[in-house]
Amino acid sequence: MNGTHRFLSACRREPVDRTPIWLMRQAGRYMPEYRALREKHTILELIKTPELAAEVTMQPLQAFDLDAAIIFADILTLPEAMGLSLEFVRGEGPVFHQPIRHADDIQRLQDIDPESALSFTMDAIRLVNRELDGRLPLIGFSGAPFTLACYTIEGGSSRHFIHAKTFMYRATADWHRLMERLTDAVIAYLLGQARAGAAALQLFDSWAGVLSPADYATYVMPHTQRIFTELAEATDVPLIFFGTETATLLPLLAKTAADVIGVDWRIPLDEAWSIIGEDKAIQGNLDPVILFSTPDQVALAAQRILAAAGGRPGHIFNLGHGILPQTPMEHVTALVESVHAYSPMST
Repeated sequence: MNGTHRFLSACRREPVDRTPIWLMRQAGRYMPEYRALREKHTILELIKTPELAAEVTMQPLQAFDLDAAIIFADILTLPEAMGLSLEFVRGEGPVFHQPIRHADDIQRLQDIDPESALSFTMDAIRLVNRELDGRLPLIGFSGAPFTLACYTIEGGSSRHFIHAKTFMYRATADWHRLMERLTDAVIAYLLGQARAGAAALQLFDSWAGVLSPADYATYVMPHTQRIFTELAEATDVPLIFFGTETATLLPLLAKTAADVIGVDWRIPLDEAWSIIGEDKAIQGNLDPVILFSTPDQVALAAQRILAAAGGRPGHIFNLGHGILPQTPMEHVTALVESVHAYSPMST
């Protein structure tokens, strides 16, 4: 069975010869090849130059025996395409210089045509697929409306999301207007990626875990549901949801039309799967810091997760969040080799 079939089959809970593995942020600063490009180009230059984005996407596939590629992009180019000024500031990260703080700010947002406003990512997807030539599937992705709203209201990263959550609580009607605009854009963007050749689509709701289940159900869940429902109706590619610190949200996420639910390391994989239900596939869930230990410890940690999965069809091995910049390359190799060596054939 080739890598393409292995990953996509697992997404659909079909039997596979070994557990597929890909890694969030598998293209990034831990790789010397990537750092060499970053010495010559800004992050936005890499993202917005299709040839460079394709090159970065391929780097980890040339270094490791991974089962899927994920396009090199950033979730924040979508709100930028909607008219918000984005800058990556050294030592500070992404910054929106005119954050959304009032109802009038929502009016500034533009509807997008992904083929024009985000053509660089569509072109990069086509370039990567040409180079992959069917050997591996390519994953497309977008940030989820809640995470995008947090960035655009806060103006950047945050620990407590005071501006975003206050907006949500105090201006609920405007909050839902913003979420609806972002939801429309996410659906258009992801469908554009599927048309360009993405074989699976992942929705990143990185900050969903800052909400209580009641707040998620009230302020976010209707929009998450709409995204997966409309994508499932419009395309047949597997759909993946990912968030961090979402253990208390899993009963809600299980109600979406997502095919795969990603979980982090804060809940055991088998416990998470019992909550989600075995009618969905599961992705995860190694703590990325374990990759700083030793190859033997990495192998043992991988075996524990594989044992929790129990050989059931529908497990995709991944980290519980992205690879950290200082991660030793040889430990990534040890992880990928361990997953392939120890994973039982699913039945």
